[in-house]
Amino acid sequence: MNPQHGTRRFRPLLLILILMVSFLGGGAATAAEGGEIWFTILHTNDEHSALIPHSSAVDYDPDGPDPTVGGFARLATAINEIRSKAGEDPVLLFSAGDFISGSPFAWLALEGRATELTLMRAMGYDAVILGNHEIDYGADLLAEYLAAAGYPEASADLVVLSGNAEIPSGHALDQVGLASTHVFTLPGSGLRVGVFSLLGEHAQSVTTAAGPVRFIKPLDFAESAVRDLNDIGVDVIIAITHSGVEEDMELAREVAGIDVIVGGHCHTDLAEPVIEGNTPIVQAGSTGRYLGCLDLAYDRATGTVRLRNEETGRPYLVPIDDSISPDPIVGAEVEAAVIELNALFARSTGGQYDDIYGVVARSDFVVPRKPSLSESAYGNLISDAFRWSVEQVTGEEVDFAFQANGQIRGSLRPGVTAAAEGQLSLYDIASTVGLGSGPENTPGYPVISFYLTGDEVRRVLEIGPLLTEIMGDVSYFQWSGLRFTYDPDRSILLWLPIVGLPVPTYRAVLSAERYAGDDLSSGDGDHTPLVWGDEQLYHVVTDFHLASFLPMVGDTLPRLEVQPKDREGNPVADHAELIVYQGDRPLSVWAAVTDYLGAMPEGPGGYPLVSSRYAEPAGRQERVDTFPLIIWPILGLLILGLVTCYAVLRRRGSRSPSTDRDEPVETVSSGD
Repeated sequence: MNPQHGTRRFRPLLLILILMVSFLGGGAATAAEGGEIWFTILHTNDEHSALIPHSSAVDYDPDGPDPTVGGFARLATAINEIRSKAGEDPVLLFSAGDFISGSPFAWLALEGRATELTLMRAMGYDAVILGNHEIDYGADLLAEYLAAAGYPEASADLVVLSGNAEIPSGHALDQVGLASTHVFTLPGSGLRVGVFSLLGEHAQSVTTAAGPVRFIKPLDFAESAVRDLNDIGVDVIIAITHSGVEEDMELAREVAGIDVIVGGHCHTDLAEPVIEGNTPIVQAGSTGRYLGCLDLAYDRATGTVRLRNEETGRPYLVPIDDSISPDPIVGAEVEAAVIELNALFARSTGGQYDDIYGVVARSDFVVPRKPSLSESAYGNLISDAFRWSVEQVTGEEVDFAFQANGQIRGSLRPGVTAAAEGQLSLYDIASTVGLGSGPENTPGYPVISFYLTGDEVRRVLEIGPLLTEIMGDVSYFQWSGLRFTYDPDRSILLWLPIVGLPVPTYRAVLSAERYAGDDLSSGDGDHTPLVWGDEQLYHVVTDFHLASFLPMVGDTLPRLEVQPKDREGNPVADHAELIVYQGDRPLSVWAAVTDYLGAMPEGPGGYPLVSSRYAEPAGRQERVDTFPLIIWPILGLLILGLVTCYAVLRRRGSRSPSTDRDEPVETVSSGD
């Protein structure tokens, strides 16, 4: 019998068997032959040490429904549920930076704890990146933080990406296992997913205490990272960035080969990805309000990645709220951190405050911090608190106080539940004004007190609108003790091409006067104008970080140089000498605000009641629209051009051809 004849007899049966295997084998067969591989990316960003449910934390009820959002224990449950439903499809979990700083829990880092990163390891994060706030306490302390979290050994569980940061060789940060890129090989399929991180241009500009750490330009680093990952043969490239959506879109346009961008920094809730070219860009808000979820499919035949969320029915943002039960293991770790934080508060205040849920004051309204490049009610309250607190501590009258929007982390929100209605807890207050640290790792930026001339106060007033045009809302100043009118569109005359530098006008502020009537005193105060050239000394208060930033403006623009002085007018170079102390403790921003709220007149229920003047802006800053200054030089050039043209034409008209040939000019009479 011919073997080929026998094979022909069984061909129909073989075909049926092949089809059955293909149908039953599903994904494994198609993956081997160049089909799709499914996997999921979970992501968060800008967690800002928000370990407990919040907004407001005073509303949190572990035994019943409540309006709070976030919380690491709830987040852990959501992560575990998605992983359990994924089956054999791999799940990767990323953080796009700023996991430290924001809430008071970040202060535990000053005590040698690595609370956030330790919890994130327990929650199964695969990679986190360094944002600008990871360096708030300095590069040295960040190295200690990472060592406390178990690094470099912990890199086997959770990779920390430093991306385009340049860390000096030999520095402690260079010894803790930071990576610029990393490759994950997914189980089952063997899919190689390469990741790299970036700290964006804007994030770099607001990074504090970076010290010896420098940064490569984001696009330059991204191009080299993509090239390196392609050279080692990855299938998928993911950029985890702390840049903001606008810079992420530029990244997708300018750097080819990035399949997905997982972003952070601008705290945007992207309910759907932003698609730039073929690259999806995602971001999950901030403070753990959402868990981002990206269901993806990689096609081996084409080497492309596509979104699958519409097929899976899973939202791109999963709300983290009271519908999610807290994970008991992570929840126990969070409760341990609460106990540690309470003890830290007690040590920092001499026992005055020892419970983060304790009620400091009441309010009948939200005190808003609106990122609208204008006066805000909460900015007024904070700057008033600066003046009041320093006057209480020093006994000296304070003329002016100011604070930057970037230091104000949110609105002041009282509780809304029946049990906590109107209450302002210690945690909710400190979370809005708790950035930074002071001498000997004390929590929060300290308040400093110094003197400026009236001319220098005008300079600071000009600096606010100017920096806002360059850096956005974070650089806008809130004031106490004065009022002024301004036109921010007048702050910059024009931008120099190529170098991209602004030409300031120093004329954005139209008028300014000392005024305390709606701030602290019951009267109208005085109305002393603040004018250029005024050499009178005024007592001024702000925080240490902002005061340290102002000289850098003067270095670039000498016309806006500001030199803090003592009460005799002597320059003070070391701002540490200007820190205000309460006994042996520096007066911190959060303590000044908390004490000010606690000193307000008592209201119903026996708690201090926030004054109604902080329900809305008080008219301290008036924005007006004026004739753009750039028009004047344009009009001047236009008039000069017209005059020049007229002069040239008139000159030509007064000269005849005969004159040019040195011939006599014939005079023609018009008759009698």
